[in-house]
Amino acid sequence: MDAIAHHIRHEEHPTGLMRWLTTTNHKDIGTLYLWFSLTMFFFAGALAMVIRAELFQPGLQVVQPQIFNQLTTMHGLVMIFGAIMPALVGFANWQIPLMIGAPDMAFPRLNNWSFWLLPVAATLLVSSFFVPGGSMAGGWTMYPPLYIQGGISYDMTILAVHILGLSSIMGAINIIVTILNLRAPGMTMMKLPLFVWTWLITAFLLVAVMPVLASVVTMLLTDRHFGTHFFNAAGGGDPVMYQHIFWTFGHPEVYIMILPAFGIISSIIPTFARKKLFGYTSMVYAVAAIALLSFLVWAHHMFTVGMPVAGQLYFMYATMLISVPTGVKVFNWVATLWRGSISFETPMLFALAFVCLFTIGGFSGLVVSLVPVDIQLQDTYYVVAHFHYVLFSGSAMAIMGGVYYWLPKWTGHMYDEFLGQVHFWLTAIAFNITFFPMHFLGLAGMPRRIPDYALQFADFNRLSSLGAFVLGASQLIFLYVVVKCIRGGAQAGDRPWEGAESLEWTLTSPPPYHSFTVAPQVK
Repeated sequence: MDAIAHHIRHEEHPTGLMRWLTTTNHKDIGTLYLWFSLTMFFFAGALAMVIRAELFQPGLQVVQPQIFNQLTTMHGLVMIFGAIMPALVGFANWQIPLMIGAPDMAFPRLNNWSFWLLPVAATLLVSSFFVPGGSMAGGWTMYPPLYIQGGISYDMTILAVHILGLSSIMGAINIIVTILNLRAPGMTMMKLPLFVWTWLITAFLLVAVMPVLASVVTMLLTDRHFGTHFFNAAGGGDPVMYQHIFWTFGHPEVYIMILPAFGIISSIIPTFARKKLFGYTSMVYAVAAIALLSFLVWAHHMFTVGMPVAGQLYFMYATMLISVPTGVKVFNWVATLWRGSISFETPMLFALAFVCLFTIGGFSGLVVSLVPVDIQLQDTYYVVAHFHYVLFSGSAMAIMGGVYYWLPKWTGHMYDEFLGQVHFWLTAIAFNITFFPMHFLGLAGMPRRIPDYALQFADFNRLSSLGAFVLGASQLIFLYVVVKCIRGGAQAGDRPWEGAESLEWTLTSPPPYHSFTVAPQVK
């Protein structure tokens, strides 16, 4: 009886505002991460709308060049650190304990703290718009010498980046300990769902590279205020050294944003193909290989800084090598689809679009891995097209697919399938209209981060801007579908997708506040 009474007390929790401020429940914290991420996604998207409005035609229409540069910098920083990464951590918080049969995350209070650091950092970052001298205009990469010369907003950015990094490291340690120590009896490492594997490897990446970012922005700070000359050429420093240290963080960061997305897609495709994932073991090794190689290719971002030919050759070949484990993953997804009994619900549509469009992004990355080609295309719109194909059709569309996939489990209601499909088709078509023409702009030599351009670039820019406005507006449908689903709708069964197999589908929809109070046995 004592045990039952204790369990009933355990099921009680604060309601209203205190529930969200003080919660240590992994589902609540996952929800907080996802809402925070969606807010930042719309904020950064609004900045992108202003950028595309400015580029709708040649000449200066909407904003001054300085403001334009501030918008591009803030758009990049907020999308990466405010939208994509918190969304993926939100999925980790919600899904990892459910998928491994754990009662919660290993360090619930640490989990609460690592979330509540995010709004503080985001406030610092966004409020830098309103300080004297305006927001930073040096690009999201924070390159010196511009970042040594700017006003107080640059210091605010550096502090915000420190806080964001602290949040990421704490979240990553929590994820590692949870996966290694709290798995259900019988769940060996090679029985983990692939989403859990991708997050385990991503968490190790985060712990490895976040301190690198912290160290390099600290060096920037001391250059700005304490008389050091790490990156200041006037005092004997080297601005290129900053690029080496930054990209030692920056390239693994790209994979931090894509590996969990691979995990989401590897959950969705087998469910709607009604087949087991093809080549599970090779998928695990491929994720590990991608993570390892990501540390060895940083200088492919720097082919134009004057490195020796031997260095260029090494980084060119190492970059091409990453396409091998990535190709293994794409092959395995396609092999999972082969002769499957496929149905095309919204999550599957996003997963299929991910496979096609991410592959295009991968190929354009292979193009710029070639040194002579990259020297031509460096800092042009071709690079903008490439990384949006990787980050939007990669990370962002995988996140949307994941939301549609697990929303019935989270809320207990089915979302509106018709509106979900409308959202998908508008997003997929508008995305390609926005970013595909940028490949041609880049090949024709249009530099990025400029508010005005020559007349010959006008037609493709107009097309891109029109696509961007539709892409932005279609995300309002996404918001509507999510809110409508939370507020009600057709009842979702415990297993709303007939092909779904991992542990979370054994719980009720929505899961109880404290899920696995008794660890399930995994056969």
